[in-house]
Amino acid sequence: QVQLVESGGGLVQPGGSLRLSCAVSGFTLEYYAIGWFCQAPGKDRELVAVISVSGRNTHYTDSVEGRFTISRDIAKNTAYLQMNSLKPEDTAVYYCAATLILERDSTPIIGYDYWGQGTQVTVSS
Repeated sequence: QVQLVESGGGLVQPGGSLRLSCAVSGFTLEYYAIGWFCQAPGKDRELVAVISVSGRNTHYTDSVEGRFTISRDIAKNTAYLQMNSLKPEDTAVYYCAATLILERDSTPIIGYDYWGQGTQVTVSS
């Protein structure tokens, strides 16, 4: 059974940090690109960051470039999103997603096959 389980969300003050984890079961990250998405109240879900199958390439939305870092640990079958210098506008539910893709260096922005249930991130003083 395929499962993606996010954890690590919570309440943090502006300027603080969080590290989100995405534990995967039912398939190996070695063959999947991983994306992190967020959805704020009243807004559409949007892409935050992507890491390619090879792990060599990453892509970030402009608003998080330089503050967030996506990574993965193949041995632990877990992906991560390190979030630094958090801002109130980062408040959202964060989801991880996976897609099987043949191009190992591609960073897809659409077409994800599997999704987690989400974890809430609230940035507030």
